Amino acid sequence: MKFRRIYSNKADKSNGVMYDQIGKLTGVTALKDYPIKLRRIKFFDKDNNRAFIFLTNNMELEATEIAMLYKKSWMVELFFKWIKQHLKVKAFWGTSENAVRIQVFTAIISYCLVAIVGSDLKIDRSTYEILQVLGISLLDKTPVN
Repeated sequence: MKFRRIYSNKADKSNGVMYDQIGKLTGVTALKDYPIKLRRIKFFDKDNNRAFIFLTNNMELEATEIAMLYKKSWMVELFFKWIKQHLKVKAFWGTSENAVRIQVFTAIISYCLVAIVGSDLKIDRSTYEILQVLGISLLDKTPVN
Protein backbone atom coordinates (compact mmCIF):
# COMPACT_ATOMS: atom_id res chain seq x y z
CA MET A 1 0.00 0.00 0.00
CA LYS A 2 1.45 3.33 -1.00
CA PHE A 3 1.25 6.21 1.47
CA ARG A 4 2.38 9.79 0.85
CA ARG A 5 3.30 11.78 3.95
CA ILE A 6 1.91 15.31 4.05
CA TYR A 7 3.34 16.30 7.43
CA SER A 8 4.56 14.76 10.67
CA ASN A 9 3.46 15.26 14.24
CA LYS A 10 6.03 15.38 17.01
CA ALA A 11 6.96 11.82 17.99
CA ASP A 12 7.74 10.85 21.58
CA LYS A 13 10.46 8.24 21.09
CA SER A 14 10.79 7.70 24.85
CA ASN A 15 7.29 6.15 24.79
CA GLY A 16 8.05 4.01 21.75
CA VAL A 17 6.52 6.24 19.04
CA MET A 18 9.06 6.31 16.19
CA TYR A 19 6.94 8.57 13.98
CA ASP A 20 3.43 9.98 13.74
CA GLN A 21 2.58 11.04 10.19
CA ILE A 22 -0.47 12.46 8.45
CA GLY A 23 -0.88 11.61 4.78
CA LYS A 24 -2.95 10.02 2.06
CA LEU A 25 -3.02 6.75 0.22
CA THR A 26 -1.60 7.19 -3.28
CA GLY A 27 -2.57 4.00 -5.09
CA VAL A 28 -5.19 4.60 -7.79
CA THR A 29 -7.81 2.29 -6.30
CA ALA A 30 -6.97 3.13 -2.68
CA LEU A 31 -7.14 6.89 -3.30
CA LYS A 32 -10.51 6.51 -5.04
CA ASP A 33 -11.90 4.27 -2.27
CA TYR A 34 -10.47 6.31 0.63
CA PRO A 35 -9.63 9.91 -0.36
CA ILE A 36 -9.43 11.43 3.17
CA LYS A 37 -6.30 11.87 5.26
CA LEU A 38 -4.94 9.00 7.34
CA ARG A 39 -2.53 8.81 10.20
CA ARG A 40 0.43 6.40 10.10
CA ILE A 41 2.11 5.63 13.41
CA LYS A 42 5.23 3.55 13.86
CA PHE A 43 5.51 2.14 17.36
CA PHE A 44 8.36 0.13 18.86
CA ASP A 45 7.18 -2.42 21.43
CA LYS A 46 9.99 -2.87 23.95
CA ASP A 47 8.33 -5.96 25.49
CA ASN A 48 8.42 -7.92 22.22
CA ASN A 49 11.38 -6.07 20.65
CA ARG A 50 9.30 -5.41 17.50
CA ALA A 51 8.17 -2.39 15.51
CA PHE A 52 4.58 -2.02 14.32
CA ILE A 53 3.01 0.40 11.86
CA PHE A 54 -0.63 1.38 12.39
CA LEU A 55 -2.99 3.20 10.02
CA THR A 56 -5.92 5.06 11.52
CA ASN A 57 -8.33 7.86 10.76
CA ASN A 58 -8.38 8.97 14.40
CA MET A 59 -6.66 12.34 14.61
CA GLU A 60 -7.62 13.17 18.22
CA LEU A 61 -5.97 10.46 20.32
CA GLU A 62 -2.31 10.45 21.26
CA ALA A 63 -0.09 8.12 19.21
CA THR A 64 0.69 6.00 22.29
CA GLU A 65 -3.03 5.58 22.99
CA ILE A 66 -3.64 4.36 19.45
CA ALA A 67 -0.77 1.90 19.75
CA MET A 68 -2.18 0.58 23.04
CA LEU A 69 -5.66 0.25 21.52
CA TYR A 70 -4.24 -1.85 18.69
CA LYS A 71 -2.28 -3.92 21.22
CA LYS A 72 -5.41 -4.54 23.31
CA SER A 73 -7.49 -5.42 20.26
CA TRP A 74 -4.79 -7.89 19.22
CA MET A 75 -5.04 -9.50 22.67
CA VAL A 76 -8.79 -9.90 22.10
CA GLU A 77 -8.07 -11.55 18.73
CA LEU A 78 -5.60 -13.94 20.38
CA PHE A 79 -8.18 -14.77 23.07
CA PHE A 80 -10.78 -15.67 20.43
CA LYS A 81 -8.18 -17.73 18.56
CA TRP A 82 -7.48 -19.61 21.81
CA ILE A 83 -11.22 -20.13 22.34
CA LYS A 84 -11.61 -21.57 18.83
CA GLN A 85 -8.62 -23.89 19.25
CA HIS A 86 -9.19 -25.13 22.80
CA LEU A 87 -12.86 -24.75 23.56
CA LYS A 88 -14.17 -25.94 20.21
CA VAL A 89 -16.55 -23.01 19.81
CA LYS A 90 -16.90 -23.09 16.03
CA ALA A 91 -20.24 -21.31 15.74
CA PHE A 92 -22.50 -19.54 18.18
CA TRP A 93 -25.95 -21.00 18.85
CA GLY A 94 -27.51 -17.57 19.28
CA THR A 95 -26.75 -14.08 18.08
CA SER A 96 -27.68 -12.00 21.11
CA GLU A 97 -24.98 -10.81 23.50
CA ASN A 98 -26.47 -12.97 26.26
CA ALA A 99 -26.41 -16.13 24.10
CA VAL A 100 -22.77 -15.59 23.14
CA ARG A 101 -21.77 -14.89 26.77
CA ILE A 102 -23.53 -18.03 28.01
CA GLN A 103 -21.87 -20.21 25.37
CA VAL A 104 -18.37 -18.76 25.95
CA PHE A 105 -18.68 -18.89 29.75
CA THR A 106 -19.97 -22.47 29.61
CA ALA A 107 -17.03 -23.51 27.42
CA ILE A 108 -14.51 -21.77 29.72
CA ILE A 109 -16.05 -23.33 32.84
CA SER A 110 -15.98 -26.78 31.22
CA TYR A 111 -12.35 -26.32 30.22
CA CYS A 112 -11.39 -25.18 33.74
CA LEU A 113 -13.24 -28.10 35.37
CA VAL A 114 -11.46 -30.59 33.13
CA ALA A 115 -8.12 -28.91 33.90
CA ILE A 116 -8.83 -29.15 37.66
CA VAL A 117 -9.87 -32.82 37.42
CA GLY A 118 -6.80 -33.61 35.29
CA SER A 119 -4.56 -31.93 37.85
CA ASP A 120 -6.22 -33.59 40.87
CA LEU A 121 -6.06 -37.04 39.28
CA LYS A 122 -2.48 -36.38 38.14
CA ILE A 123 -3.31 -37.40 34.57
CA ASP A 124 -0.22 -37.20 32.40
CA ARG A 125 -2.07 -35.64 29.45
CA SER A 126 -2.82 -32.09 28.35
CA THR A 127 -6.24 -30.60 29.04
CA TYR A 128 -6.87 -30.62 25.30
CA GLU A 129 -6.19 -34.39 25.10
CA ILE A 130 -8.44 -35.05 28.11
CA LEU A 131 -11.22 -33.07 26.45
CA GLN A 132 -10.82 -35.11 23.25
CA VAL A 133 -11.07 -38.40 25.18
CA LEU A 134 -14.12 -37.15 27.09
CA GLY A 135 -15.76 -35.95 23.89
CA ILE A 136 -15.41 -39.38 22.31
CA SER A 137 -16.20 -41.45 25.38
CA LEU A 138 -19.32 -39.50 26.37
CA LEU A 139 -21.11 -40.88 23.32
CA ASP A 140 -19.62 -44.36 23.66
CA LYS A 141 -21.93 -47.13 24.92
CA THR A 142 -19.17 -49.40 26.23
CA PRO A 143 -20.20 -50.99 29.55
CA VAL A 144 -18.30 -49.61 32.54
CA ASN A 145 -17.57 -53.01 34.07
